[in-house]
Amino acid sequence: MKVLVTGSSGRIGQVAVEALLARGDQVSGLDRVPSGRWTARGYSEHAAALQDAATAARGVDAVLHLGAFMSWNENDREKMFRSNVNGTRAVLEAALEAGAKRFVFASSGEVYPENAPLSEPITEDHPLKPNSFYGLTKVLGEELVRFFQRSTSMETVILRFAHTQNADELLDKNSPFSGPRFFFAARIRQQISLGNLEIANLLKRRDPGRPAHILARSQTGRPYRMHITDTRDIVSGLLLALDHPLAAGGTFNLGSTDPVRFDSLLAAMSGITKLPVVAVDLPGPGVSYATSNARIRNMLGYAPEWTIERMLAEAETAWNSKVGHGG
Repeated sequence: MKVLVTGSSGRIGQVAVEALLARGDQVSGLDRVPSGRWTARGYSEHAAALQDAATAARGVDAVLHLGAFMSWNENDREKMFRSNVNGTRAVLEAALEAGAKRFVFASSGEVYPENAPLSEPITEDHPLKPNSFYGLTKVLGEELVRFFQRSTSMETVILRFAHTQNADELLDKNSPFSGPRFFFAARIRQQISLGNLEIANLLKRRDPGRPAHILARSQTGRPYRMHITDTRDIVSGLLLALDHPLAAGGTFNLGSTDPVRFDSLLAAMSGITKLPVVAVDLPGPGVSYATSNARIRNMLGYAPEWTIERMLAEAETAWNSKVGHGG
């Protein structure tokens, strides 16, 4: 099978390409920034925007549409719409023109109001009420995919991704994902960059003046709770969506089975790094949700393997390697 992977240079895209090549598929990668990682037979790479997907899609049997632009900066809204909505339409049309049999779309849990769910666990039937512009673009992308499912012979699958991490970056203060989420100084820098000066000043008042972890809590003191899914588990779900007969036309939450409480997680992280944990009550309800992956487990046999404990064990190895080398 020949598969087009958009966003092939991204964190999930790279692992997906590796998995497809390992099982003998041909892969056409599309990304604005070429990875330069693979010289394997059966792989071709196209440095182009999503709107220019036609060449990369030529002759493909299926598409994994992972390419997107994510930001919480209001100045990036036009760029997000252009990439996540117009770009998705362009990739759908290129896939249809190429004669692709199946189109797998990477959506997001951001289509739900994850910080204020109407019910838990959040199932695929939960109302779509995004509270971020990124989530809005994913809702619009889903509608485009459903339109092509209804109006063409191309099978489509929608996967709503949970928050995704490479395990070895959980304890990386420089990671754009883990750094602001778990490290105090990185959180301050993030809030300043987003223009959230009130929160940045609140954090500065609690700054211990030395490297530290941050335990984010709601304004009532409730620790954050969310799903953290290993990239490898996300890719195993992508392959099921690509191959499984029952996936066609379906919408599935894709992520870890259990959410992670940040108080427990930060205690475990501190046990590895020996850094103190500073708890900060932030304005608003905070982040606390549980999302059900029962549909993809029951219908497609999805079986996530990377628990947060396994991920932390790998992160500890990476942390100790950096400390041992002065990192």
